[in-house]
Amino acid sequence: DYDVDGVTGTALLVRLLRLLGAKVAWHIPNRFTDGYSFGEHSRVKVRETGATLVISVDNGTSAKETIDALLEDGVETIVTDHHEPPRGDLPRAVAIVNPKLATSTYPFRELCGGAVAFKLAWGLAKTISGTSKVTPRLREFLTDAMSLVAIATVCDVVPLVDENRVLARFGLKALGATKHPGVRALLEVCDLAQTGRKLGAEDVGFQIGPRINASGRLATAAAAVDVLLAETPADGKRLAADLDGMNVERKRIERGLTAEAMQVAQQFQDPAEHPVLVVAGQGWHQGVIGIVASRLVDAFGRPAIVIGLDGEVGKGSARSIPGFDLLGAMHAASDLFERYGGHAMAAGCEIRAEVIDEVRDRIASAARHALAAAPRPPLHIDAEYPLADLDDAAMGQLDRLEPFGQDNETPVLLARRVHLAEQPRIIGADKTHLLLSVRHGARVHKALAFGMAERASELRMGLPFDLVYTPRWNWFRGRVQLELLAKDFVAGPA
Repeated sequence: DYDVDGVTGTALLVRLLRLLGAKVAWHIPNRFTDGYSFGEHSRVKVRETGATLVISVDNGTSAKETIDALLEDGVETIVTDHHEPPRGDLPRAVAIVNPKLATSTYPFRELCGGAVAFKLAWGLAKTISGTSKVTPRLREFLTDAMSLVAIATVCDVVPLVDENRVLARFGLKALGATKHPGVRALLEVCDLAQTGRKLGAEDVGFQIGPRINASGRLATAAAAVDVLLAETPADGKRLAADLDGMNVERKRIERGLTAEAMQVAQQFQDPAEHPVLVVAGQGWHQGVIGIVASRLVDAFGRPAIVIGLDGEVGKGSARSIPGFDLLGAMHAASDLFERYGGHAMAAGCEIRAEVIDEVRDRIASAARHALAAAPRPPLHIDAEYPLADLDDAAMGQLDRLEPFGQDNETPVLLARRVHLAEQPRIIGADKTHLLLSVRHGARVHKALAFGMAERASELRMGLPFDLVYTPRWNWFRGRVQLELLAKDFVAGPA
């Protein structure tokens, strides 16, 4: 695999096997030449390294053809995965570790791929230790490896409830305390290594995850694995800096492609006719189409599939909205895809250009009943909380609900009749965001309103407005202060 989930799980298992003295090689597919999951590239790597056992991370449950072929070559496979199993026979792996198998008795099925890899590592550590209590050396490894599990859990957008909440919470603590040179260098390049800083899911999702993903989106994710395997601070800093540069380039490409995809999406404006957006473009960079699909979901409030074509064939990335099984809708066009798979909220596909229109129609038919003319999801407010009462102590109480993420969202609060303390400022490289200074009583807070620059004229000095917001800590140059993320605002009567 080549996303954050697969990269972190791969690094975790490689580090453990090396610690145990095993001869281990690793392989990350190139999304542009190898596709997703197992393929002939896997068999080539096996032959090159002389491996007799293959362990997959975050894929493999559906790779029947390749895994069966590996077995014919005399090579056994252990699959660690969390994707839905295929219809029909499973591959002849020596073991398939996947909580979503129909035969699984594991009590929680929503683990990410990195967490499943961690389960294998933990089981191996116990077996080698000869007891359920692992040796001090392996315990130290597993404790630090929780940092990689936290990154995978947050970035794969699995529900942050039940066991995932435990893994993320303790994993974030391990991430802040890690001494691994590669991971520390990654924290430093993300400006997250300040002394005393408490890392949250937002730090991982918006800072660490994009940098790990950048290498796989532009070329091969091997560069990200190299960072997580770095053995010296010098190597860690050099490799982390390379990732940071790739992320800057990824952002540039993403901005241009998002603009093109938005323009194409305009012809599918009617949500009754097109409950799922399916857009395609020739030459669209296949490494960033997943991000662009998320941008379309945010803009239109509908599931989206974005396809980057290279001649007559293309690769697509799909993103859904809460409560809608997009992979289930894609089953309606199963015979038209060259390959496809994933889960309810995110999926991928390979497709021929000539069938895109029919795929769009079939998915629309399958989704229409569930999403027919559905309005944009409402903004749910958890509680009314006056800004005059919001201080560091109150924020400390909210911190106890961390980590926030899918199905355990950051609290959204309402403050009534607040005022501007100064004129709104339009900020950002593309001048699309607002910086507000909001006053309620004697207390003044800074509030960032992303993507709301065009609404600046709705606010007037001296006139009250209602603000929907989420509070957060802002770390800058070693200082921390409370600030707000504005979700919406409504000007009220004078």
